[in-house]
Amino acid sequence: MPVARTHCVGLVGVTGRLVEVEADVGPGIAGTHFIGLLDTAISEARGRVRSALINSRFAWPDARVTVSLFPATLPKRGSIFDLAIAIAVLGAAGAVPAQRIAAPMFVGELGLDGRVRPIRGVLPAALAAAEAGVRTVVVPALNAAEAALVPDLTVVPVATLGELVGWLRSGDLHRLPVVDDAASLAQDAEHAGHSGHIEHTEHGEPREQAEHDEQAERGECGRQAGQGGQAGHGAYAERGGDARRVVDAPRPAGPYAGDRGVPGPDLSDVAGQPMGRKALEVCAAGGHNLWMLGPPGSGKTMLAERLPTLLPPLDQEKALEVSAIHSVAGTLPPGRPLLTRPPFMAPHHSATMAAVVGGGSGGVVRPGAVSLAHRGVLFLDEAPEFATTVLDSLRQPLESGTVTIARAVGAVTFPARFMLVMAANPCPCGLQGTVGHPCKCTPAGRRRYLDRLSGPLLDRVDVKVKIGRATRAELLADRHFMETSATVAERVRLARERAARRLAGTPWRTNAEVSSSVLHRDFRLPDAAMAPLHRGLDVGTLSARGLDRVLRVSWTLADLSFKDRPDQAETSAALALWLGVD
Repeated sequence: MPVARTHCVGLVGVTGRLVEVEADVGPGIAGTHFIGLLDTAISEARGRVRSALINSRFAWPDARVTVSLFPATLPKRGSIFDLAIAIAVLGAAGAVPAQRIAAPMFVGELGLDGRVRPIRGVLPAALAAAEAGVRTVVVPALNAAEAALVPDLTVVPVATLGELVGWLRSGDLHRLPVVDDAASLAQDAEHAGHSGHIEHTEHGEPREQAEHDEQAERGECGRQAGQGGQAGHGAYAERGGDARRVVDAPRPAGPYAGDRGVPGPDLSDVAGQPMGRKALEVCAAGGHNLWMLGPPGSGKTMLAERLPTLLPPLDQEKALEVSAIHSVAGTLPPGRPLLTRPPFMAPHHSATMAAVVGGGSGGVVRPGAVSLAHRGVLFLDEAPEFATTVLDSLRQPLESGTVTIARAVGAVTFPARFMLVMAANPCPCGLQGTVGHPCKCTPAGRRRYLDRLSGPLLDRVDVKVKIGRATRAELLADRHFMETSATVAERVRLARERAARRLAGTPWRTNAEVSSSVLHRDFRLPDAAMAPLHRGLDVGTLSARGLDRVLRVSWTLADLSFKDRPDQAETSAALALWLGVD
């Protein structure tokens, strides 16, 4: 019998590589042989695929079956190849027309009963397929909305292997369940929930996804698959030769978006901290890093949690980039395949380096919190309580915007362009400087506590503010000056637009991203404006890296003030923010 070929995608980090799956059914001792640098999950696929075919009423070839995954030098991991392997074997056995399986791409995990189970990484897989020129992808029905985010791609959702084989034999897509009205999409999304906060189970997966998997185990996937899965943006299919697109307007997907009528956090909730609110506005406008120092209960965490409400929504390109990372990590909330709001990650201070930077065991490398916070906010509460190695590991991604995980089998690079927000108490007991509560820590203890934040790390933080406990009079007086998140977000949007116009023609869109060479060559400030910074360099309070950071903040202050360029007032204020001066 001829060799049958089809396609799948191998994921390396968040990048997909097209993999050609070949199957040959020929003479020899009956058995199944897989080749192509495979991991344990793929090696075990022979049992899953064989049982899925038999339980779907298809005969397993009583011959020597050889399955090859090309390129052979590319490490291949996970159960994403199950469906492609099954279809290639059926094509080689003559059960489906070999010419119909050559062009599409097939991804999905098979259950022993023939169900096509959802998988991680469908969005980057679909993006890789589109870049490779593939025009049709077959995905699990519950992943269809994810794949449909990629333009110019026909997405075929399948719930069972039997349905897929029926379509391949007849070529009639009416045999498959397809979503064809936005009402059902909206209804599915309501059932799934639109809360931007992704709550995790003790096993590390989103709680909504865990509940969804339990439904799948009880056999409820079939009914949901009949609705084409939980789509949140669009689904593509061909009916009678016509391409139809179903669009459901994406709703806010940020970690603190309101849900079910419950208002989300707002900047106006924070009273008595005008300096903290101003620091948030500056950081949001320029994409700067922030460090807050203050006693417990002063509002540091409240301020950090409200920073995402000031950031503008992600554009289409960035939304796909962020969603692809969360797709690989398995943290996409059901019903919302496209994250349109900047993510917010707040790992516990006991998190390991693998959890924060990324890593894994068994050759599987997963993105860490720095990558899940890409284009968003990474918040380290009680920052000195983190392991020193974890804190220092943030220095490289803060500079480059990427993180590379090196293993014996190779290296994986994840995007990691995030805003770092750290909060810390002034001492281990947190009472230093508070009225009526004397600090019990020794001077050496206080010094050791804050010394856990290394100088090179703090040198990369643009804005440093001290947050004190507000008195009753300060709380009452400040209520007349508090503004909502929407009001401040509008000023942030205007400031970012000014920066984007100034940076047009460059790869940067915010002041925090501008390189040092361009900063000193194309955006050089007059000597009068640079005078405070020159004095800081002369006395040693300002480093060369700190100079660049201060200049970037000064441009942000100018954008917020609707000035064409910073003057001495902006550079002095930026220097004070960098030094943490009251």
